[in-house]
Amino acid sequence: MSSTKLFFIESLGELYTDVQTSELFSDSKYFVDSIPKYDNEQILKSYQKEKKKKDFELKEFIEANFILPEEIASDYSSNHKPIEEHLHELWSILKRKPSNTGGTLIPLPHDYIVPGGRFREIYYWDSYFTMLGLQVDKRIDIIENMVDNFAHLIHEHGFIPNGNRTYYLGRSQPPFFSLMVSLLSEEKGMDILLKHQSAIEKEYAYWMDGEKIVTTKHAQHRRVILMQDGSIMNRYWDDFDTPRPEAFIEDIHVADKSTTDKAIVFRNIRAAAESGWDFSSRWFKDQKNMHTIQTTELIPVDLNCLLLFTEELLLKIYSITNNTMLFDLFQQKIRQRKKAINHFCWNETLGFYFDYHFIQQKQTKTYSLASAYPLFFYVASKSQSDKVAHIIEENFLHAGGVTTTLNKTNQQWDAPNGWAPLQWITYKGLNNYQHFALADEIKKRWLLNNEEKYYATEKMMEKYNVMNTDAKAGDGEYPNQDGFGWTNGIYLKLKNE
Repeated sequence: MSSTKLFFIESLGELYTDVQTSELFSDSKYFVDSIPKYDNEQILKSYQKEKKKKDFELKEFIEANFILPEEIASDYSSNHKPIEEHLHELWSILKRKPSNTGGTLIPLPHDYIVPGGRFREIYYWDSYFTMLGLQVDKRIDIIENMVDNFAHLIHEHGFIPNGNRTYYLGRSQPPFFSLMVSLLSEEKGMDILLKHQSAIEKEYAYWMDGEKIVTTKHAQHRRVILMQDGSIMNRYWDDFDTPRPEAFIEDIHVADKSTTDKAIVFRNIRAAAESGWDFSSRWFKDQKNMHTIQTTELIPVDLNCLLLFTEELLLKIYSITNNTMLFDLFQQKIRQRKKAINHFCWNETLGFYFDYHFIQQKQTKTYSLASAYPLFFYVASKSQSDKVAHIIEENFLHAGGVTTTLNKTNQQWDAPNGWAPLQWITYKGLNNYQHFALADEIKKRWLLNNEEKYYATEKMMEKYNVMNTDAKAGDGEYPNQDGFGWTNGIYLKLKNE
């Protein structure tokens, strides 16, 4: 598979720009998922000739030169089956076989589960939460295939991209690979850790690239930041600073509203896409408007908790393999990162964790469920967990579950929306510190919200309105999608807890 030549939609140059700025298709992702029928040079040469004609129609040209993606079928019916039976059957609907059809799709060696809706490829962090449901259904074969696929991407590209598309090769997503490997090892034993040791190490090296070269004068390199106390922390980033191909015109509209250099705006938008929270007031300077986006200036509490887990899993591997030198090094790294998360992200006065603005050297004060990650990963003390639990109960808990932030904006990762992965992180985090009643209440309300929508529509959705369960979730760059991988996975996991 390594010999497969990858196709980059940006290589179509003027044609690519013309299509994406024409808003010919209602979804910017549609054209970039198409497959060219001919080589680039032939298509571009033909375009230069044809566009000069008076009767030229761009749509006709695209249809003649590209295989367009199949329209997303939204008429799949469960035939009024009970929700759990429907979810068991959905795995086969959402499963994709290895394909090398061309276009922007990066081939994978094994079967995998897509989220659903407009998402025709695998997504990185989505897949961990999907796997939790596959574990309940004893579909360990699919989990192993997906872990192997992600290991393949690491070995081929040095990291796991946002999704298996070439236009995602500038960024990753929240690093859940270590949790996936750990989950699979629960089912297949410790040998799984050793099998994927090199992949875990390579992915960790990707996130930590620059840790040995940052200095007090040059404290930033890609995803690594040298903090003022000498500790290393991480941020979200993207190696490119152009509009995202899958949201080209949307990104241009945002940059046009900003007084900041457009390249900086584009990189901040892409970095927020790497966070998985695309988009949230969490990343905005004014907590309201996307054109104030400042993602690359922030130290996200959740990202640093995830990398802490990776360090802890590597420590476990080095213990198994009796690598005393790396064991000692990673003990030190773990101590340093835990201390840094609590030093920079914990606010004792407000009793909550916040992202840290490392340039302004202060916390952002955006209340979000990222604060549940230190509970999920056992970073918080009991006293800290009590304060976080109190705020979650008082401010985040609503009729249909917990809301993502407390800010009501037109962004999908804000109030009033709730998302399956954050229900799970919060539920497990609270249970870790014996906040059983609150955790159970979140679980009960979220499951009921899922069930009510399912029995009304026979669909599982990407996100839900948790503040008004009679209303649909909305906002964001695209309509709410049905399917839906991680919602299905978390429903099954919570239901069977």
